[in-house]
Amino acid sequence: MNPPLVNIGRKKVGPGQPCFVIAEMSGNHGGSLERALQIVRAASKAGANALKMQTYTADTITLDLNIEDFQLKLGPWKSHKRLWDLYHTAHTPWEWHLPVFTEARRLGMEVFSSPFDESAVDFLESLDACAYKIASPEINHIPLLRRVARTGKPVILSTGLARLADIELALETLRNAGAQEIILLKCTTAYPAPVEETDLRTIPDMAQRFCLLSGLSDHSIGTAVAVAAVALGANVIEKHFTLDDEEDTVDSFFSLNQNEFKRLVDDIRIAEVALGRVSYEIAPSAQGNLRGMRSLYVSAPIRAGETLNPNNIRCVRPSMGLHPKYYESILGRRSKRDLIPGERLLLEDLE
Repeated sequence: MNPPLVNIGRKKVGPGQPCFVIAEMSGNHGGSLERALQIVRAASKAGANALKMQTYTADTITLDLNIEDFQLKLGPWKSHKRLWDLYHTAHTPWEWHLPVFTEARRLGMEVFSSPFDESAVDFLESLDACAYKIASPEINHIPLLRRVARTGKPVILSTGLARLADIELALETLRNAGAQEIILLKCTTAYPAPVEETDLRTIPDMAQRFCLLSGLSDHSIGTAVAVAAVALGANVIEKHFTLDDEEDTVDSFFSLNQNEFKRLVDDIRIAEVALGRVSYEIAPSAQGNLRGMRSLYVSAPIRAGETLNPNNIRCVRPSMGLHPKYYESILGRRSKRDLIPGERLLLEDLE
């Protein structure tokens, strides 16, 4: 049984619908509202169906402390030294959300966000967000899951830091609190994600196991992994988006620029057409090449009454003679008439 369709704003997501492609802005605005708006416009031009933000402040996501637990010593963001400093740099000011939402809607995109605490959900509700994305590290944030579920909006749940039991608990929590439309995203929470660790076969397994739509939140470099996910049945693809100006922002090193994102969308649309349907018919465009198959032809002169043998008949192109399946059964039979090289071999010519 196919999972039910999910409505994200005006878009239907699920079987029989185009893959829903999300451009994740994250902190790639680099602290500039104008750059954030440029990202919205570029994502629209690249063919994104939706623009996604992240809604938090440094104080709603961590503590402003210098002790070891809150320091960054490893990983791609270690130059920020502390969690608080990273999130202070990367956060999107809440007063920017309305102009970003307004611009995305003006351009015909759906727009929503990942809240990181309950106050962010309250704020996003005031903007009438059409859905909520739960980021991978928040899958165990039970109070947040309950608050999001109570909105009645669709929930997109990323699983990059979840074991199977964590997914089951999150789904139980969401459903018990009222969530009815849920989409699971396979994710590898590494930056960038190694291709060999993306395990895309999990996508159709999640759909079958939980009877939910599934997709991919992709942190790998390039577009190949995301296109492969669509071939495996992903209904949603999320990729981080940055501008073409090569400015270093917090997530730009694993994000797609406008040209790359457009290529991703174009390739996804081609993949969707190519997937087609189950068919064992010869394609209309291939019909003209049927004569390139083999059939049985006279290859040397054959007198009436002469026996057919491998020296005077051959299986060659084109396909306008006798089907090759008769080859062994006609060896040793006699011809009723004289045959010349190049004649199609026909059963009525044989005794």
